[in-house]
Amino acid sequence: MPCSNDYLRELVKSTKHIGGLKTQRKYNLKEETYSRYIRLANQRRIIFDYDLRESEQVNILLLDIETLPMHVRVWGLYKQRIPIDNIIKEWIMLSWAAKWLYEDEVYSDILTPEECSQRSDKRICQSIWDMIDRADIIIAHNLKRFDIRKLNSRFINNGLMPPSHYRMIDTLIESRKNFAHSSHKLEYLGRLLRNEGKIDTNYQLWLDCESGDKKALGMMLAYNIEDVNLLEAVYIWIRGWIKNHPNIGLYLDIDYPTCRNCGCEDLRTSDKWYITGVNKFKAYQCTKCGATGRLLSETSKKQRNNTLRSLSY
Repeated sequence: MPCSNDYLRELVKSTKHIGGLKTQRKYNLKEETYSRYIRLANQRRIIFDYDLRESEQVNILLLDIETLPMHVRVWGLYKQRIPIDNIIKEWIMLSWAAKWLYEDEVYSDILTPEECSQRSDKRICQSIWDMIDRADIIIAHNLKRFDIRKLNSRFINNGLMPPSHYRMIDTLIESRKNFAHSSHKLEYLGRLLRNEGKIDTNYQLWLDCESGDKKALGMMLAYNIEDVNLLEAVYIWIRGWIKNHPNIGLYLDIDYPTCRNCGCEDLRTSDKWYITGVNKFKAYQCTKCGATGRLLSETSKKQRNNTLRSLSY
């Protein structure tokens, strides 16, 4: 009698995907044998856990960075165009925090007092580069206009090569695209989601960090880490609304339909059709994140050939 954990896990996965009767036929099992195997799987606590499988096969990295400000000479406060010769000290990386989606541990790094004094960020640029190089998907708030361009700037200035290819999800862009919230700042989204925002800070904290104050550096790192935890909560909250989300199903070693946004296999088909100019598809909604999508085409080649197209000018 085949009763290894791997075999039982296959039965449980198949049952969740196509149901008990089809699973019995697929594995050529009698009803009483199938029922015995499922009871055995329950006794062994064999549960098809999507979140675990996703974290093993898809490297989704959430990150947040902080920088030290520039020092420049200016003639006034408003509408200044500052010549590059007026730069006294360039901005550099101060700290970063990052975590893999669904994992508890938050990784982080920050300049030492000596590095602050020398304005040397090569070490912490290397440590965040190593994480980005492992990532399949990177998520941050204002990622495309701030975090990733700032990171790339410091990478090239510190002699680092481009990290390996990754896809990006910018929660600020997605919030602005989908919602009319009064604000799209991470602080405000956190208040909407869990009635608390970011840790309070002020400009003095950056000045103290720049001078190498150890207490200030510790506070900055705590602030950075909390931002990443908040970012993860916001991302999961809005994930189902992201229309151009990278297709998670393509990263998973599976042969059945899953939600493109979160990879969940529990899809609820809809009575509505997803209609394009010349085709129609069965629509579905994910029961986990709420994302909607389409399955295979329901129209034949003959029907598509007989569908009139509009003229483009």
